[in-house]
Amino acid sequence: MSRRYDKEGSKRRILSVCVKLFIEKGFKKTTNAEILELADVTSSTFYNIFKTKDGVLLELTEFMFENQFSIAEKLVGEGTSPIMVYSAETALQLTLTELNENLREIYVEAYSQPHIAEYIYQNTTNELYKIFSSYMPNCSLSDFYELEIGSAGIMRGYMSRPCDKYFTIEKKLERFIRMSLSAYNVPKEEQDKAVAYVLESDIISTANAVMKMLFEALSMKFDFTLSQKI
Repeated sequence: MSRRYDKEGSKRRILSVCVKLFIEKGFKKTTNAEILELADVTSSTFYNIFKTKDGVLLELTEFMFENQFSIAEKLVGEGTSPIMVYSAETALQLTLTELNENLREIYVEAYSQPHIAEYIYQNTTNELYKIFSSYMPNCSLSDFYELEIGSAGIMRGYMSRPCDKYFTIEKKLERFIRMSLSAYNVPKEEQDKAVAYVLESDIISTANAVMKMLFEALSMKFDFTLSQKI
C-alpha cells in the first residue's frame, strides 16, 4: 500500500488510530507497528510528527484535562462552592480509573511521564489558585504549583492502586479529598461537607455517564468509532 506524506493528514490519522487503540487496548499494548499500519504512515513520518506514542498521549491528555473542572461544575450545579467542584472533579477522576482499566493506564501514564505531568501541573495550578487562594492568602501562584506537584503525586498513587474489599472506593475518595483539602488549609467543617456530598452522591453512575460523554467527545475530536464492547 502506498504511503501518504501530507503532514496534517498524517497527524490526523495517527491521532485517530492511537486514541482509539489506547481506549480499546490500553496504552502499553498499543504497538508502533499497529499505529503505522492502521494510520498508513511510515516510521519516519510518525517520528517527525510525534517522536513516540508518548507524544500522542500528551495531545490526548490535553484534551481530557482541558474542561475537567467545567464538567464537574455542570454536574454539581452552577454556583456550587468551588470546594465542592474540586472534590467532585477529583472524585470523578479516581472513580473513572476504577471503572475502566485502560483509562487507569492512560491517567497513570500521563502522571508518570515528566513532560506530560508538567502540563498537568501547569494546567491545574491556575484552577487551584482560583479555588484555594482565599484559604491561603499569603501563597503565590508558584506556591500552588509546588502544592500541585504533591497532590498530583497522591492522585497518581491512588489511581495506580486498584480498590479492593478493604480499600474501597469510598475510603479512597475520602482519603484523597481530606488529604488534599487539608493541604490547602480548608477547615474540617468544609471538608466534612465535601466528603459527605461526594459519598452521598451516586458517584459510580455519574462517573459512568462522564465516561460515556468522554468517549463520545474523543470520538468526535479524533474522528473514530469505538467498538461496541467499550
